[in-house]
Amino acid sequence: MNDFINGLLRLRRGPWEMVATVLIALGVVMLMQPIALVLFTYSFLVTLIGTVMFIVVSHFPE
Repeated sequence: MNDFINGLLRLRRGPWEMVATVLIALGVVMLMQPIALVLFTYSFLVTLIGTVMFIVVSHFPE
C-alpha cells in the first residue's frame, strides 16, 4: 500500500494506470446497471476520463 501511494506521488506509470483502469471499469459498470439513472448519466463521462487518463499516464516513467 505504501508503494502504491509513493508511486502516485512520484507520478509513476503503474499506480496511475491502475487508477485509470479502475475508472474505465467503473464507467462500464455504471453504464450497464439498470437501477440508477444518475449513474447511467455520468457513465460515459467517467469512462472518457479514465480513457484519456490512461493515454496521458502511458507517457509517465516506469
